[in-house]
Amino acid sequence: MGYAAAMALLLLIGLLLGASLFVYAAYALVAVFLISRFLTERWSRSISVTRQFHQSEVEIGQTVTIGIQVRNGSGWYIPWVLIEDFLSKRATRLPPIALEVQGVPIRLLSLPGKAQRLLTYSIVPQRRGYFQIGPTVVETGDLLGLHRRYRMVAEPQYLLVLPKIIPLEGYEVTSKRPVGEIQVTYRLMEDPTLVAGIREYQIGDPMNRVHWSATARTGKLHSKVFQPTSVAGAMILLDLHGDSNPDRHEPIRSDLAVTAAVSICHTLYQLQQQFGLVTNGRDAADRIRFEGWESDYRTRNEALQGLQESSEDQRLRPIIVPAGRGAEHFQQVHQTAARLTRTNGLRLSQVILETQGRLPRDASVIVILQQVNEEEALAIGMLRRQGFAVSAIINHFEEQAVLEAAGHLMAHHIPVYHLLDESSIHQICRNLLLKW
Repeated sequence: MGYAAAMALLLLIGLLLGASLFVYAAYALVAVFLISRFLTERWSRSISVTRQFHQSEVEIGQTVTIGIQVRNGSGWYIPWVLIEDFLSKRATRLPPIALEVQGVPIRLLSLPGKAQRLLTYSIVPQRRGYFQIGPTVVETGDLLGLHRRYRMVAEPQYLLVLPKIIPLEGYEVTSKRPVGEIQVTYRLMEDPTLVAGIREYQIGDPMNRVHWSATARTGKLHSKVFQPTSVAGAMILLDLHGDSNPDRHEPIRSDLAVTAAVSICHTLYQLQQQFGLVTNGRDAADRIRFEGWESDYRTRNEALQGLQESSEDQRLRPIIVPAGRGAEHFQQVHQTAARLTRTNGLRLSQVILETQGRLPRDASVIVILQQVNEEEALAIGMLRRQGFAVSAIINHFEEQAVLEAAGHLMAHHIPVYHLLDESSIHQICRNLLLKW
């Protein structure tokens, strides 16, 4: 609007005073303005970008190379174009760094007609998570700075960084062998390989239960009695509520809790036992699915702000990976745990109330939490009184906070284990802190 007003003023002065110089100047400015606008529009529409990004799932420390292919689809020479692949400041700048960027994701270059350029940079993940790469933004304009055009030319892609898997040395949680053989209090099924004794035949007993040796010896039909199955496994109940996982400990403690949960599930997978995950955390993929990403930005600052995740989420539905076995099931748990973030929705006590009917009776329940109040300790204790083999892992580094949380749990006869740091994960299932 300022340029148009200046040209109109020059033209008006020239016409009123009869000064041809002002009229010619106004015409020249109009011509330069229109030509610059035409060229800027043409250059902006001619640029196309393709992101070459093949590794969507990586481990911590694995280098990911990203290529940005820039093309000038027209025969016009473009004097300058600014290409930037946006990355979240939270992931690349705020400590602890989640994504270490090697190279420069922003370049200034010129493009001859029909030319192509390949820009590359690398990312080395330092923490697990679900990270947005892009969108790619192109900015160009005329040499006089009269016009600039700013547009997004490549939608974002997402990088899933899996949490570490740390081998465990022992499995002593909730019993002498929590992720092994335990005494089952709820006889959900019987193991045909474990014969507990014999009894007289009853109407309805299948023929494969008949004990033929005892039948021949006594002259009466006898049936075998089997023991209930002793393979327990475990369901991991992971608390990621914002109130019980305060900001001052993040993201260190939540990442540590996720790593411990995945490591326990991996051990169970190797033992061919059942495992599953229940949590009140937020799935980062759900945020993208429901909220999407903003694309109609008018300024660079708006685009940067649009990349930042919402700090609060009122999720009222827990994430549940049912109990199962096998490599595919572990991969599902591993990927789900990688995307977890804290939430402000359901508290731990509400999650237990919501999901207790879906917990398998023949599996241990391992609760991983950072802080616990009386209401949450009561909810955990209710699981124990309903016949579940329950234990708790306190994810805290302050001794006083650990003892305070343990006190609430001990009142309900819950065995307590202490998760201090990453180096203690490999023996977390053996170091019993307190037991009633």
